[in-house]
Amino acid sequence: MEVIPSFQVDHTDLKPGIYVSRQDAVGDTRITTYDVRMTAPNHEPAVNCAALHTIEHLVATFLRNNEQWKDSIIYWGPMGCLTGNYLIVKGSYPCEQIRDLMVEAFTFVKDFDGEVPGTTAATCGNYLMHDLPMAKWEANRYIGRLTNEFCCDYPGVARPLVGEKMTFFDA
Repeated sequence: MEVIPSFQVDHTDLKPGIYVSRQDAVGDTRITTYDVRMTAPNHEPAVNCAALHTIEHLVATFLRNNEQWKDSIIYWGPMGCLTGNYLIVKGSYPCEQIRDLMVEAFTFVKDFDGEVPGTTAATCGNYLMHDLPMAKWEANRYIGRLTNEFCCDYPGVARPLVGEKMTFFDA
């Protein structure tokens, strides 16, 4: 079975930043998936589930209401490992442009006051699992990381060769 590209990224050396995870063509449209990595996997704690859930709601609201971007946004949501989010858009943009968008989006989270959109029993599948104060803290930390030490090149995993041109993928 082929190992998917995201499992070939060296998560022991992955820093917070924004990375192009994959690009796909759907008809004549290019679709780009960005890895919006908030923490350093395996070196820092994962983002608290309730905080990440709140970030999901607020950033999705921000992106889908942003006049410049709303028609390009396909998906925004958390990674299963809780170290960041995926942003899927129509088109292909430099990571620096996505960084600017994420700084705006996470500033929206950091400065948000009031009721988080979509957090009632009728509008959310787990409406009790939200933490706005922690979401604001995480957003502020991520803004600092994006502005002070921006990373956008994935570290690869070196795979040992077994025999001629055979790569060993099992752990």
